[in-house]
Amino acid sequence: MAPELTVIVLAAGGGTRMKSKTAKVLHEVGGRSMIGHVLAAVSELSPQRVVAVVGHQRDQVGPHIQGLLPDAVLAVQESQKGTGHAVRVGLEAVGTTSGTVLVATGDTPLLRGESLRAFVAEHDAAQRAVSILSGRVPDPAGYGRVVRDAQGEVVAIVEEKDASPDQREILEISSGILAFEAGFLASALPRLGNDNAKGEYYLTDTVQLAQADGLTVGAYPLDDVTETEGANDRAQLAELGRKLNQRIVMRWMQDGVSVMDPATTWIDADVVLAPDVTILPGTQLLGATQVGEDAVIGPDATLKDCEIGVGARVVRTQAELAVVGAGATVGPFSYLRPGTRLGEGGKIGAYVETKNAEIGAGSKVPHLSYVGDATIGTGSNIGAGTIFANYDGSRKHRTTIGDGAKTGSNNTFVAPVSIGDGAMTGGGTVVREDVPPGALAVSAGPQRNLEGHAARKRETVGERDLDREVDPGVGSSSPGGAES
Repeated sequence: MAPELTVIVLAAGGGTRMKSKTAKVLHEVGGRSMIGHVLAAVSELSPQRVVAVVGHQRDQVGPHIQGLLPDAVLAVQESQKGTGHAVRVGLEAVGTTSGTVLVATGDTPLLRGESLRAFVAEHDAAQRAVSILSGRVPDPAGYGRVVRDAQGEVVAIVEEKDASPDQREILEISSGILAFEAGFLASALPRLGNDNAKGEYYLTDTVQLAQADGLTVGAYPLDDVTETEGANDRAQLAELGRKLNQRIVMRWMQDGVSVMDPATTWIDADVVLAPDVTILPGTQLLGATQVGEDAVIGPDATLKDCEIGVGARVVRTQAELAVVGAGATVGPFSYLRPGTRLGEGGKIGAYVETKNAEIGAGSKVPHLSYVGDATIGTGSNIGAGTIFANYDGSRKHRTTIGDGAKTGSNNTFVAPVSIGDGAMTGGGTVVREDVPPGALAVSAGPQRNLEGHAARKRETVGERDLDREVDPGVGSSSPGGAES
């Protein structure tokens, strides 16, 4: 049976190089905060407890963590005195002295749960006091180096500022993620010193303490060391976002999704795609968007927290918190605002904006319309250039259109108003009163044709043009003319 597992996530740093009012670990990549990715990874290990050490901007960080993981324990590091001090604060918050303690950092959004699981399993199987999640990189600048003896055994982790020239040539680096036997960790933390270039208590100094106690120390090299990369500024954050997106897009393609141009496709971590979905260039699928089998999204579509049905088609569309039914079509150049629900086989066409609108199965809003705070039944057609006038200056009101209704072009529905089943409205109609089922509503007056008006208009315009002709010399600066 595996030992009980405690995870301590370090999230107390200031992140000053981000130059942001937002706490460093709360910056987002792939639709989650950096620490949200870390918490998702450690949760895959089903730990007995998770402790988050917070400090700077803890009024932001603490509630965010508990919103994602309500059972997480928050430990406050009032002053940042190094990683060793932070872990001591975290361990004291729960009083753990048995099992395994995994220490992770809150700014490593590429971290995978499966990698952590393998790391902890190897640590437990080897019965080590300390295990280091390490990796080999071509440029180790900025990282602590894993120092090994002639037999290849780990003897120390040396931070770069304290490393000798020879040690700086070492390519194996410490990720900052370590696993400990809890009893040893509890005894080692009070013994850490701060005689180093930063004057901080380094957690990595526990390696020397374990060796002095005659205990086993080891390192677990990670195949993909990018998983442990952190972000200290906006440029590094963008690079992590690019790598994460590349990983996500690749995974979906391996699962049967067609992505025509991976370089211009962005998919957040919580998006769910069915097999045989097709994603065309310039598409962003964000938040908790779900797309059904055989749907085609794009090109140039941005969907956030949307649900797209089987076989639907969404082209050049901006949508948020919207539902598109099976076989429905949307776009191009449509804007679906929150609360939009398009039924099976329905259509929202070019230059249509919808908000808080329920559009029934087979109903169509083909083009150039605004549909806000509306319920449209099944099999109805809304004419081009229609406006659902839902706001009276102080309150929003709803328009209801029944099944099988046909409304004319350039209509205005002044809410609250109801159009009955099978009713029709004439072109240019302003509907201010309810229309009974099967009725035709018109509001424009009878058409009048003025015979000969066009010719008379042209003659009148011509006479006015003659009246406006002037001597081209008037107002010029030529000799004999008056200078203006």
